[in-house]
Amino acid sequence: MPRILNARENGALREAVRLLRDGCIAAYPTETFYGLGADAGNEAAVRRIFEIKGRDFRNPIPLIIGEERVLRHFAAEIPETATRLIKTLWPGPLTLIFFATARVHPLLTGGTGKIGIRLSSHPIASSLARGIDGALTATSANLSGGPECNSAAEVMDQIGSRIDLIVDGGTTPGKAGSTIVDVTIAPPVILREGAVPLSLIKKILDGQTA
Repeated sequence: MPRILNARENGALREAVRLLRDGCIAAYPTETFYGLGADAGNEAAVRRIFEIKGRDFRNPIPLIIGEERVLRHFAAEIPETATRLIKTLWPGPLTLIFFATARVHPLLTGGTGKIGIRLSSHPIASSLARGIDGALTATSANLSGGPECNSAAEVMDQIGSRIDLIVDGGTTPGKAGSTIVDVTIAPPVILREGAVPLSLIKKILDGQTA
């Protein structure tokens, strides 16, 4: 059974960061659903993410960063269109697809050479990412093909026996995942409409929104 940490208790997030640094796998809340987190720099932990979810190794795993300055560690190029979206919509539920730097393990890119990254607006997700001083995997905390989880209890029911830790931050908004935009292509391609409306993305890219 996983250890459950109440995020509201003193020292809980520090302990979660310590465990992540040690290679543990944690479910944690985001501004959409609960995510399944590992230190993206720990290859063994990343492999466990695939095993836990029953995920195809050809399926990339996105990342959450805790600060915008960290982006250049993982994104080889940051096009002007990406900068426009970042300025307006980060932190928030927007995942941008970049060409990956050599620091990103090929497992995370699914062999594509590209990596999805978002700067989360959820205080717990961003704190954990800052704490490991890198990036946190941000795939949904569920079995591949299973329903996404809005609470620690739902995570426990679905994958509790497979993970090390649940950071209980209450119920997440759910409804839709992050919007995904590939900025390696000109013009950028919207791969999935989620919590950020397609209309807003288009306005920003067209220069209609500051």
